[in-house]
Amino acid sequence: MSHTLARNFFKLAKDEGMMDRGFVWITAYSLTDIFDVVGSPALDVMQGVIGLKPYVQDTVELHKLSQRWRKKYQLENPGISASIPSVYGLYAYDTIWALALAAEKAGYVNSDFGPSVTNNGSTDFDRIDTSKAAEKLRGSLLDVTFMGMSGNFCIADMQLVSVNYTIINIIGQKRKVVGYWTPGSGISGSLNVKADLGTIRWPGDNENVPRGWLLPMNKTLQIGVPVKPGFDEFVKFENGKPKGFCIDVFEAVINALSYDVPLHYKPFADKKGNSKGTYDDLVYSVYRKEYDVVVGDITILANRSRYVDFTLPYTESGVRMLVPVRDHRQKTAWTFLNPLTADLWLGAGAFFVFTGFVVWCIEHRTNKDFRGPPGSQIGLVFYFSFSTLVFAHRERILNNLSRIAVVVWLFVVLILQQSYTASLSSVLTVEQLQPTVTNLEEVIRNRSYVGYLNDSFLPVLLKRLKIDESKIIPLDSPEQYNEALTSGRVAVIIDEIPYLKVFLKQYCQNYTMVGPTYKLDGFGYAFPRGSPLAPDISRGILKFASDDRMVNMQKELYGATSCLDKDDSQTSSSLTLLSFQGLFIITGTSSVLALIMHAVITIYNNRHEFSSDGSQSSWPRWPAILSKLFHEGDNPSNTPIKNEPAIENVDGATESPLNITNHIIEHLTDMDTGSPPEGEGTPGRELSVQGTEPLSFAYMHSERGHNGAASLSRNLSSIRRRQISME
Repeated sequence: MSHTLARNFFKLAKDEGMMDRGFVWITAYSLTDIFDVVGSPALDVMQGVIGLKPYVQDTVELHKLSQRWRKKYQLENPGISASIPSVYGLYAYDTIWALALAAEKAGYVNSDFGPSVTNNGSTDFDRIDTSKAAEKLRGSLLDVTFMGMSGNFCIADMQLVSVNYTIINIIGQKRKVVGYWTPGSGISGSLNVKADLGTIRWPGDNENVPRGWLLPMNKTLQIGVPVKPGFDEFVKFENGKPKGFCIDVFEAVINALSYDVPLHYKPFADKKGNSKGTYDDLVYSVYRKEYDVVVGDITILANRSRYVDFTLPYTESGVRMLVPVRDHRQKTAWTFLNPLTADLWLGAGAFFVFTGFVVWCIEHRTNKDFRGPPGSQIGLVFYFSFSTLVFAHRERILNNLSRIAVVVWLFVVLILQQSYTASLSSVLTVEQLQPTVTNLEEVIRNRSYVGYLNDSFLPVLLKRLKIDESKIIPLDSPEQYNEALTSGRVAVIIDEIPYLKVFLKQYCQNYTMVGPTYKLDGFGYAFPRGSPLAPDISRGILKFASDDRMVNMQKELYGATSCLDKDDSQTSSSLTLLSFQGLFIITGTSSVLALIMHAVITIYNNRHEFSSDGSQSSWPRWPAILSKLFHEGDNPSNTPIKNEPAIENVDGATESPLNITNHIIEHLTDMDTGSPPEGEGTPGRELSVQGTEPLSFAYMHSERGHNGAASLSRNLSSIRRRQISME
């Protein structure tokens, strides 16, 4: 439009309030140079307008041209103030120079017009052909390039090429350069490098970027806020101002937008301060255009989205059950058995006896502490094995193999004892809380009462879950939740997870959330259908949800430490055999290897017993030989000595009973000065000449051995009587 029409247009826009806050005006260069033509009348009605103009470099030649131009303009228009030449004026100046250069380049050409080739026109001009001089001049003009007053003069596609542009802002009586546009950097605050734009003053002297569609009537955004008695951590009115988690998140997202949004909160309440209806009524008021947006703990539902547009949710979604918890462990006289399962008790007892048996087998031949009557040896096996439980065994262990088995077993006993002590302490001192109800089917089957948050959508959900309407009780606050569950007025409470988390922040020790999560979309902000502000708020919520500020706000809302869910199934904390399977394998393997090595060493050291007599070393005789080797004594060194049954000392002072008898007989014979009677001396003489080879263990236990011992006893008595009579 012309400059005069443009000035009148902006004057009418200002009268209609469209040059105030909330509006944006951007002009192309055809109106940007109005200030050079009209002057201050245009500046008065175009405050905050953004304009574009081709970039013209400030040079010495341009200054000289501007001075000459002002002088000439004042001579032709006295009394009118002159400004600098416009860009169009510079384009005209450079075009004349380009035409002059093209004419010089074309030179003299005959300008006669020849007849038209077609010659079918209806006028005389149609019969005239193009001048040859004009064709040559046109070609020269298109090829002209030079540095003019407006910059590099170049024509492409029959258009004058402008490479760079300047972005100006009308502030007061000045035109402020706030940035540039170049092919390389695009919109930038600098001509040569990428930079931020300068500060722009929008219409209404506003520095925040406005949004033209948001407030076409220059009205503040009217925000509806719910009013309710309980759970004021989410939203509440205090001294006429809204507060709470929902308000804080909304304002944080609004403040992060790139444009300014004026806000005004209005409570959804009557004159007495009570709520005017349910949350569905509040959402529907946006559809009736009573509010521009609703901010609060509004759950996103399908039936509500038919009337409004919701933003993305900014809280956790879903509905769960809240139930009391109790300690399922009963302290009885047999509680001490609970730390270990039955299979672990039996397994540990079996390895106690097995380890004691292995040690007894290895120590029986060499250690007198492990010998004796069968009854005492059986008791010793049990006593030794179970005394290791408190490390109170007093029997000496002489064999290295049994020592290895005992050391490994003591390591297992130490771990088993410490684990039992820790588990028993947990059983006696720590409560294992379990929910009283684990699933909704149990509630329906028992026809128990169910609590829910008043003025919410939950009655519809509970009816869909097949809960009797007569069994549901509305509640308003966390205090009523606690009172209803404690008194037994309701068995469970079904509510949205954000409300339950706020409740558990105060009553975490006595309640827990159980059961499946019924999926919903969480809390969102409701806008009118088609509102362009809803997508911007949704994007702001996504960005704010990943910010540390959101995490801190949630910690303040739900508490720094979350109340963990108790397991729906009652799991036991007893130690199982599987937990010690590796240790039992290690000690069992060690004991078996020690026993096998002891047997191999003993058989090897006594191999002459198996090969001395071919008839006696047959396979049927091996059990008797092994029994003999096991029951007869051996020195602690496990090295067999010849005539092993004889017990000899290092200095030869200790002799077997048979050697002692022979010694006494020989001594008495030497002292006898006379010849003994024929009938009496023969037995003693015969006894004295018997061989000194000791009798075997099997022989001494046989009947022949018993008879020989009896005869020996009678002979000793006879010799003693003779000695006394001689004296």
